[in-house]
Amino acid sequence: MAPYESDESTPAGEAGNAHGMRRKAARYVVPVAVVGVAAATIGLAPAFAGSGDPDLPKISAQQLIEKIAKSDTQQMSGTVKISTDLGLPDLGGLQNSLASGALAQGAEDKGGSTADPKSKALELASGSHTVRIAADGQDKQKISIIEKAAEYSVIRNGDDVWAYDSASNEAYHATGAGDHGRREATPKDVPATPKDFAEEALKAADKTTSVTVDGTAQVAGRDAYKLLIRPKQSGTTVGAISIAVDAKTGTPLKFTLTPSSGGAAVVDAGFTEVSFAKPAASTFRFTPPKGTKVTQGDDLAKEQRKAQPKGDEKKALEGKLAGAKTKTIGEGWNSIVVLDGGNGGKGMAPSGRSSDSRSSDNGAASGFLNSLGDRVTGTFGKGTVFSTRLVNALVTDDGTVYAGAVTKDALVKAANAEK
Repeated sequence: MAPYESDESTPAGEAGNAHGMRRKAARYVVPVAVVGVAAATIGLAPAFAGSGDPDLPKISAQQLIEKIAKSDTQQMSGTVKISTDLGLPDLGGLQNSLASGALAQGAEDKGGSTADPKSKALELASGSHTVRIAADGQDKQKISIIEKAAEYSVIRNGDDVWAYDSASNEAYHATGAGDHGRREATPKDVPATPKDFAEEALKAADKTTSVTVDGTAQVAGRDAYKLLIRPKQSGTTVGAISIAVDAKTGTPLKFTLTPSSGGAAVVDAGFTEVSFAKPAASTFRFTPPKGTKVTQGDDLAKEQRKAQPKGDEKKALEGKLAGAKTKTIGEGWNSIVVLDGGNGGKGMAPSGRSSDSRSSDNGAASGFLNSLGDRVTGTFGKGTVFSTRLVNALVTDDGTVYAGAVTKDALVKAANAEK
């Protein structure tokens, strides 16, 4: 049965509306962050262990998708636990320190702020984080990332947007002037709820996907249905997606991701407590503490626009970008993005110079990078596969990149087929 499969029969006419319902599900969402796609393995019981199995009326997969689509939760608050395990090399916290340092240095170099919401995305790419969220309609939202000794918050109250980093005692402020505040500094820049992940998952549910109802659960004290999404295709690193959907409101409460290879979840995001009552108005008010360094985002945007390349420099940059060609091959969960660096078949050294001018230092750097991946060969030539538990990328020696949520063998097969 496609694009959805269910243990129950699907009422006539519903299958034809599946694509439209997915689009509606993407639209009816509390306007908070969307960061990434998540999936769970067939062995999903541990994700809901001890949560209980409430006795709820029977529902089909199509009806549950419609319930999500019709959900228009505008007022809510709660705490979300997000855990991410992409299987990156354990460098003793070094990668997090380097990333934080680079982001901070980059912000300083550009006259920016470490409180800028765009500087926080990498922090949620690994480890476990506690996020508190609150929303009251489209124009009042607050997201806080709670760490042991610090808190980072993004608050929107109408056209006024504040971001505050207690660790650095810096704040970033933007308004609706020129629409910059709405575009660049809203809570959309910070990941938040299971519904954000669910939105992306439902977009991916097409004819290559099986969608079923997998029983019930209780999450954060709420009765919920479990929606199970599984790729029908082989060769993908995605095992399945489990979404716990609030039985009353249709709001996703928990989202779990593990790869087809099994093991712990790659992404597990779920409410530990949630309320659908109207948050207090004071939740969305913010005044910078005394001594806070405040960066005005609107002024910063003007300075950054002035710093954009112009004239011959702009033309040269546009020429380089035009030389890089991107396309997508395959379909559904087996889609692979192909990036042709446009360097005439010459591999690029770490310094950016072509392979025929590579120095011994660059060769050593290249060797180090290759040691982090697996060397592969095929009719395409030679290359290196860099892997995580979800996304893999093949970088060929001639500078072409193949990347997707597919296995190493699938990448090599795709590269061979392109030659």
